[in-house]
Amino acid sequence: MSTTQIETSLDSGSKTVLEILLAISFCHLLNDMISSLLPAIYPLLKDSYHLDFAEVGLITLTYQCTASLLQPLVGLHTDRRPMPYSLPAGMIFTLVGLLILAMARSFATILFAAALVGTGASVFHPESSRVARMASGGQHGLAQSLFQLGGNAGLALGPLLAAIIVLPKGQPSVAWFSLAVLLAIILLTWVSRWTKRHMSHLLSSRRSHNEQRPVLSGKRVVLSIAVLLALLFSKFFYLASITSYYTFYLMSTFHVSVRSAQIHLFVFLGAVALGTIAGGPIGDRIGRKRVIWCSILGVLPFSLILPFANLFWTGILSVVIGLILASAFPAIVVYGQELVPGRVGMVSGLFFGFAFGMAGLGAAVLGELADLTSIRFVYLVCSVLPAVGLLAAFLPNLERFPIRAVHEAADAV
Repeated sequence: MSTTQIETSLDSGSKTVLEILLAISFCHLLNDMISSLLPAIYPLLKDSYHLDFAEVGLITLTYQCTASLLQPLVGLHTDRRPMPYSLPAGMIFTLVGLLILAMARSFATILFAAALVGTGASVFHPESSRVARMASGGQHGLAQSLFQLGGNAGLALGPLLAAIIVLPKGQPSVAWFSLAVLLAIILLTWVSRWTKRHMSHLLSSRRSHNEQRPVLSGKRVVLSIAVLLALLFSKFFYLASITSYYTFYLMSTFHVSVRSAQIHLFVFLGAVALGTIAGGPIGDRIGRKRVIWCSILGVLPFSLILPFANLFWTGILSVVIGLILASAFPAIVVYGQELVPGRVGMVSGLFFGFAFGMAGLGAAVLGELADLTSIRFVYLVCSVLPAVGLLAAFLPNLERFPIRAVHEAADAV
């Protein structure tokens, strides 16, 4: 029995396994907290190694490339051959990368450490997204939102902990975060055991269930995937301007301290974490296309105002932008999973990987642009990116299309 059939069987008649959802969400928090340490300590690395903005962007690009390029391949492989213990195994890459980052004494070593942390993320995201769907009991949007809430909470915690621990104590203090990775490995081992037990039960019983999904032509599916990727480009390119350069923007424009800038970044990422929880459940109720449409395009008025606001309103606008924009990703992931049934790992890996890749490319391109012009000009350029949300009009309303069994649809892809 394939992973696809296992997920389908779990969806049919199963109840939401809340403890697994909470565990995988918490591990997502720990994983992304480690990932967010990189941009959070950029000011420290920039001063210590005399880096320019392009080199700062290259660190993010290195991390995001290893995280993005491998994810669809990992997802596709585990769609065909379940590997429940890949989750704790992947976190070992993160652990090694973190320890190397703490001891790095050259720019090249920092890049190598970033690549290892990215490799760990490439294994974690598609497989953990699959586990969240398996434990959802059919409430896929809610499960995806809970899963991503953990990740966004981790992204918010990283800069705060960096301001409290790393900035005062220096780069070697990064090693203390290895304790969080060890905790994640322990929890993921438990989650993997749960996954293996359920897989073994279903493999022995050979139960099958024809989950019904909309049927679209191959051309329509490809077009829809292209639109979703364009929307992800808009979302994560814009987010890159904030997660990588928001602290520099605040310091150069409003002359705030590094600690104050880090706190502003934490507030923005906290808003992103809160906004994430809404997208999935609302999509379960009113349709994912409506959520995608409102989330991306709805940010546009606020992003256009942001470069002209004072410090107080910059903080307020960043919170509003984070809340609205964050609701898109859970809806996009579940929409894609329903658009291409039977390929949960591949779709999750593609979307997470593309998101990471766009964030990395955005960091590098915007860093180069900041070197050539100014940080404020970067925010002027990025302010129009949410207009890409107009493309959501081309997405089909999946509930209006005929349906067929998931196994037939999976064979056609």
